[in-house]
Amino acid sequence: MTEGQPVSPSTEHASGASIAGLLLDRAAKTPDSTAFSFRSGDGWADLTWKQAEDRVRAIAAGLIGLGVEAETRVAILSSTRVEWILADLGVLAAGGATTTIYPSNTPDECAFVISDSDTRVVIAENDAQVEKLRKVRDQIPSVTAVVVIDGTGDGDWVRALADVEAGGAVHPEADPATYHARVAAIGGERLATLMYTSGTTGRPKGVELTHDNWVYVAEAAMAVAIIRSDDLHFLWLPMSHSFGKALAVMMVAAGTPSAIDGSVDRIAANLAELKPTVVAGAPRVFEKIHNTIVATVRREGGVKARLFGWARGVGLSATKSRQAGKSPSLLTQAQMPVADALVLSKIRNRFGGRIRYLISGSAPLSAEIAEFFDAAGMTILEGYGLTESSAASFVNRPGAPRFGTVGPPLPGTEVKIAEDGEVLFRGRGIMRGYHGLPEETAATLLDGGWLATGDIGELDSEGRLRITDRKKELIKTSGGKYVAPSPIESQIKASCPYVSNVVVHGDTRHFCVALITLDPDVTKPWADANGFGADPSAWASNETVRAEVRKAVDEVNASLPSYSTIKDFAILPVEFSVEGGELTASMKVRRKHVEKQFADILDGFYGGAVEKI
Repeated sequence: MTEGQPVSPSTEHASGASIAGLLLDRAAKTPDSTAFSFRSGDGWADLTWKQAEDRVRAIAAGLIGLGVEAETRVAILSSTRVEWILADLGVLAAGGATTTIYPSNTPDECAFVISDSDTRVVIAENDAQVEKLRKVRDQIPSVTAVVVIDGTGDGDWVRALADVEAGGAVHPEADPATYHARVAAIGGERLATLMYTSGTTGRPKGVELTHDNWVYVAEAAMAVAIIRSDDLHFLWLPMSHSFGKALAVMMVAAGTPSAIDGSVDRIAANLAELKPTVVAGAPRVFEKIHNTIVATVRREGGVKARLFGWARGVGLSATKSRQAGKSPSLLTQAQMPVADALVLSKIRNRFGGRIRYLISGSAPLSAEIAEFFDAAGMTILEGYGLTESSAASFVNRPGAPRFGTVGPPLPGTEVKIAEDGEVLFRGRGIMRGYHGLPEETAATLLDGGWLATGDIGELDSEGRLRITDRKKELIKTSGGKYVAPSPIESQIKASCPYVSNVVVHGDTRHFCVALITLDPDVTKPWADANGFGADPSAWASNETVRAEVRKAVDEVNASLPSYSTIKDFAILPVEFSVEGGELTASMKVRRKHVEKQFADILDGFYGGAVEKI
């Protein structure tokens, strides 16, 4: 068992037992420092910590005027934007708890979360989100008011956030002394967030996370120097996901400015414009950037491709030496300045050129992708946690990452591996329970406070955790051999720049096969240059495309035991999507759904019906 050292709140955070308390402390310490930057017209506008606190105080008072009190649920149905952060802080400062809803959710999915959580007020981004609520109004009788960020009120059910905030500013509850007293009374054990798991299997469950859960994560991150006040953090992750929420709380605690824009289409432009020092993302983002670079170089060929290959090789040599605890060879040290000037610095410039490090979480990151970025001078710190543990429980440390692991536990978190290989851990970040689901809570929170993660893993000699796979996703072949699909899937994606998703299948079968999708953004330029056609569905049957994917599969197979090799694969004519049901709102593959949807293709590999799906 590996045990981190407990982190005790310092005396200067006396009122910081809650998230609202963290903001109060931060505004008192650095009132004129930039807290948030956000899109305004064609440029960016800033809020200082004092300005942010003033707005939060007004929003909180406005929500109290709508009936929000201790642990009253207020849902936020919006993409990531500065108003999401301010509204969330306002809910918490009012004493309420935030229910998170993905903006991509359907009206019925919204209704389920709102009804299950007994939400009383919904803060919606715009008229389109309000219309979702109107469609299911008869299913959400608990909702007494809707507050729209971009839009106007209807004089009845819907109010504009600007009006709620303006009314709150003159409300008695906005009096600074009253506000400070109310925030001081918020205990760490109080519910702060009701966050619904995206549900790769079964219905979503509401995870109850307290103020102390989030405060602990922030304290632990600061204790290991993951964040600094002189960083510039670019926040684009969905705030409905625990990863984004944890980062936001960390920045408040550390006083780190965050530039906020949830538009995925603007990520590349924002990186170049903002020049951040810290950026977090899911592995798919880093995979896509890697794949775009590699595919572009392959397409151009010639001297550029050879130069890129040489420079990447030099960088990888230095990376592998550092990973082995050694200094790069004298030859590598001599070559690095040239490789950096000609190639590697240009990769860094895609991120603005000032990256101190990148953070990856929410899904496994392949070691190959981590090595690629490290070779270019941008270390990815991979971390691990669950919604049930407030997102962050393990993370590689700055200056000492070990690729292929998620690092040691954060200070104050203990970990052990059960007899069946399941990862168990406990600490202040662990949830209060599942909302209204005592049996599921008891099955997940074990005796002694241990959280059963459902993940299989192992600890190395230095206490770093390596996740093998999801316990429920392990494949058992008809020959009795166990195969972990996730590492194989990650390796194939890292080996072929055109591949976006891989689903390895083989449970109860004689051998393993794979369903593979292509990334249209990366594949299209290659297809155009080679006359494959503009229709993505035609790429699936193109022999040149198949040969390229086969090369990657063969490369990965060469490193696998025979029972886990991919004997055959199919390139699907469609990309996975949230709308199609193949992906969750947090972009995780719904494995069982995919296997059912493409059962005929899987049947064709074996000549029989898909079993146990």
